[in-house]
Amino acid sequence: MVDKKMGVVEAKFADIVWLNEPITTKQLVQLCEEQLDWKRTTTYTVLKRLSDRGIFKTENSVVTSLISKDDFYAIQSE
Repeated sequence: MVDKKMGVVEAKFADIVWLNEPITTKQLVQLCEEQLDWKRTTTYTVLKRLSDRGIFKTENSVVTSLISKDDFYAIQSE
């Protein structure tokens, strides 16, 4: 079961992943620094939080989604 609650900041982060996946963690850190003004540690913290909720996964330093953006927001609207 996916935790269907996501804050505004987490949603911005998720949109970056969904738009660019599959994406390496290095590329993700760079995009989050450019677009959200985040440090590397912040990116990894939010990635872990959303991965623990079953939204994303990281394998061999590549981030992919376990649920599509459309499916996620469909679940939220229920």
